[in-house]
Amino acid sequence: MGSLLVDGIGELVTNDGRGGDPLGVRRDAAVLIEDGVVAWVGPARYAPAADRRIDAAGAAVLPGFVDSHAHLVFAGDRAAEFAARMAGEPYTGGGIRTTVGATRAASDDDLRATVGRLRAEMLRQGTTTVEIKSGYGLTVAEEARSLRIAAEFTDDTTFLGAHVVPAEYAGRPDDYVGLVCGPMLAAAAPYARWIDVFCERGAFDADHARAILACGQAAGLGVRLHANQLGPGPGVRLGVELGAASVDHCTHLTDADVDALAGSETVATLLPGAEFSTRSPYPDARRLLDAGVTVALATDCNPGSSYTTSMPFGVALAVREMRMTPAEAVWAATAGGAAALRRADVGRLTPGSRADLVVLDAPTHLHLAYRPGVPLIRQVLHNGVPR
Repeated sequence: MGSLLVDGIGELVTNDGRGGDPLGVRRDAAVLIEDGVVAWVGPARYAPAADRRIDAAGAAVLPGFVDSHAHLVFAGDRAAEFAARMAGEPYTGGGIRTTVGATRAASDDDLRATVGRLRAEMLRQGTTTVEIKSGYGLTVAEEARSLRIAAEFTDDTTFLGAHVVPAEYAGRPDDYVGLVCGPMLAAAAPYARWIDVFCERGAFDADHARAILACGQAAGLGVRLHANQLGPGPGVRLGVELGAASVDHCTHLTDADVDALAGSETVATLLPGAEFSTRSPYPDARRLLDAGVTVALATDCNPGSSYTTSMPFGVALAVREMRMTPAEAVWAATAGGAAALRRADVGRLTPGSRADLVVLDAPTHLHLAYRPGVPLIRQVLHNGVPR
């Protein structure tokens, strides 16, 4: 692969945290890449020689976005459901079962094509690392199939057999939990790194969630959790109790929830695209940050409640609607997402990290929130390769 020098960088976001600046911003900088890995970062005037060169021409460069919450393995369309919400119908999460039916009826090639299309959209918008969940199959064979396909596109796959109780188990949640903990987990675990549960009214209560997550941990999977999206509940504190890498949504929090997160290594992953698409209250990111909680941003890309692949859109929403500063939002969308996936190799541009970087068509990262909706991603390098 050889060496590649990216120089002419007007503003470089490294996320190295030096000097009290979490973004580790450097001016007039350069990055040397060797065999897909960052080998050197420093002032452009001291840049080593390289086999090839990319001139950023004064633009801002930042780490590739890390989208730590996405549901990409699905079939069908729920645009009519979105229109109904915009006309005033409340969001309840019930439309998940509509997607389950369409996904079960789809071929492997159809599902693979959808994941590939959405993954390509993400890459064009600067997302170089993505987590992909199952959860629209809800049978042993379908959940294993979803994860097998997801694993073709990412190393961070998540078993979400406990998304909702499927129609065939209506009124029998204990039986479905037994299936998830038994044959479904056994079939899914070889293709998964993580296990997740939708711990919410209308989905799974705390006892069921605890049982499922404990079985996943026993099978060697890391814990993630959908929690406190539709209202207050036990999900956040359950996630902290179990050492979850991330609890996601965190829209309705008590003081005890915030305190639990602040005293843990669990990341609060906020998904403002869901609030945008459901006309729901946004999480209070300022409250979490001021308490010392580690915050990540992700798209929650799914066909029902957040059909967006754009991390820049999430950054803009976080700044406008959740009281984050632009620097906090950019960190949350890069290093924060890496923390939510417990990845040390992505979300930063420091020697030894994977050479995933984004060249903006802008002089500073501030433009991601300052110019919402504008296609500011000029170039993406993934593993040191221009995409």
